[in-house]
Amino acid sequence: MRETPVVIAGPAGQLEALYLDVADARGVALICHPNPVQGGTMLNKVVSTLQRTARDAGLVTLRFNYRGVGASEGSHDMGSGEVDDAQAAAEWLRAKHPTLPMTLLGFSFGGFVAASLGGRLEARGEALAHLFMVAPAVMRLRDSDSLPQNCPLTLIQPETDEVVEPQRVYDWSAALERPHELLKVAECGHFFHGKLTDLKDLVLPRLSN
Repeated sequence: MRETPVVIAGPAGQLEALYLDVADARGVALICHPNPVQGGTMLNKVVSTLQRTARDAGLVTLRFNYRGVGASEGSHDMGSGEVDDAQAAAEWLRAKHPTLPMTLLGFSFGGFVAASLGGRLEARGEALAHLFMVAPAVMRLRDSDSLPQNCPLTLIQPETDEVVEPQRVYDWSAALERPHELLKVAECGHFFHGKLTDLKDLVLPRLSN
């Protein structure tokens, strides 16, 4: 199954995206990519792994480039603008599949984006299926109240992450009052070099149940 290039109308111009429709889908998955300033795009290998894992779990998938990345119009905001872009992508996906439950997955900066988006969607009455934050940039989340409160939340943190300080994620997790799970990946750096299979093994059963 090949993803189809699509163009989504975003708040700062058109957004470049890749969409995969799945027959008899069990849900939809939106995947948010890492920091554009550090070269993050929707083609990042961790994002690609998350997309394939969601596909294998029977979910329709959509990944997209934030404003100013690839063929997406506009310029980096490095904050709420990228969340606005993600919201436009989520609304596009929701319009195509109005009844399927939505899962959000975000890697690194994308973890911040997915979490912030989840809070927005839930505030509007959307019941999310699951939120996955992979090596998430939790330091960007100023207020944990902006998180969705009612869906399962899974944090996946590499123990030897050289980009996001693991202890910051552990401390953030410890202070987080809502139920969630924290999964640590031993001997693993930020980009999951040699550990992408481990990542899939953690995510797939949680998407499939």
